[in-house]
Amino acid sequence: MADRLRVDARRNKELLLNAAREVFGKEGTEASLREVARQAGVGIGTLYRHFPTREALLETLLRNGVEQLRDRAGELARTLPPEQALITWLREYVDRSCSYQGLPASVTNALYHRKSDLFTAASAMQAAGAELLARAQEAGAIRTDITANDLFAVVSGVALAVDQMPGGRGYVDRLLSLAMTGLRGRP
Repeated sequence: MADRLRVDARRNKELLLNAAREVFGKEGTEASLREVARQAGVGIGTLYRHFPTREALLETLLRNGVEQLRDRAGELARTLPPEQALITWLREYVDRSCSYQGLPASVTNALYHRKSDLFTAASAMQAAGAELLARAQEAGAIRTDITANDLFAVVSGVALAVDQMPGGRGYVDRLLSLAMTGLRGRP
């Protein structure tokens, strides 16, 4: 009997994650959690048993992507010059951050709230970017007075703009290029 419950719980969790991907993909991260549960064919209580907050659901959806971004930072550091590694990673960060409308705001907010269910994921991304930033600074490609917090404020601003602008995805390279100009400049 207990095995059957575990199987049902795993199935329900997977149904909820698939439904959340679909609903968030259409309506953004602020979509109704009742709609997520309805799409999954479960009750709202089942959703909250698996994911007590919206951020917990988002964190689970993002976990794989965060791990990939962290690994990607290491790969880029090994294979590209420091400045190119940083800009490539920042572009990928913006792309992933904009996978659901409203996600850039959720990730940005989580960086400043340690109790957020997304804090660990957001912090892991920031740490990966900070390593690339440090390499680029050591190579003399980026100003040394730029901190990881500064970098993430800028790239979060780009992601927020891309998320909110009609046709925003078409501006990613332009906005990152403008940001990099400021990061390279001398104080």
